[in-house]
Amino acid sequence: MMTLQVVAAVIRDGGRIFATQRGYGEHKDGWEFPGGKIEQGETPRQALVREIREELDTEISVGEYLTTVEYDYPAFHLSMQCYWCAIVEGTPVLKEHEAARWLDLDSLDSVAWLPADLSVVELIREKLSADPLPEDPTAGIEAL
Repeated sequence: MMTLQVVAAVIRDGGRIFATQRGYGEHKDGWEFPGGKIEQGETPRQALVREIREELDTEISVGEYLTTVEYDYPAFHLSMQCYWCAIVEGTPVLKEHEAARWLDLDSLDSVAWLPADLSVVELIREKLSADPLPEDPTAGIEAL
């Protein structure tokens, strides 16, 4: 089975998390954390900055590593590295997604998450419930 190496940005603004709805492909209409494939020669952090710039026309800073999700879809194995991120410049413009929402802890379940993203949602819920993060989890980290 083919393995896709991808990165996902868990973009945070205070107590809100940014979610996007896929606008294409087999998983069209499913909700996910924005990001994409790591290109040859890129670090995961560089890939995240590039993907968010391409998909959302926004500059982010990439903060703390959150988790890696290993998930088997019918056609491929997904290995998704997730990082806390923050917007440092711009307002997200949807170039590839159908919709986007800022979700707080109480509304995390209000969208139909893609299967691989569900474990990330649960981890975010645990982390935010147990120990709320500072206002900016990427403070002091430069945008790449």
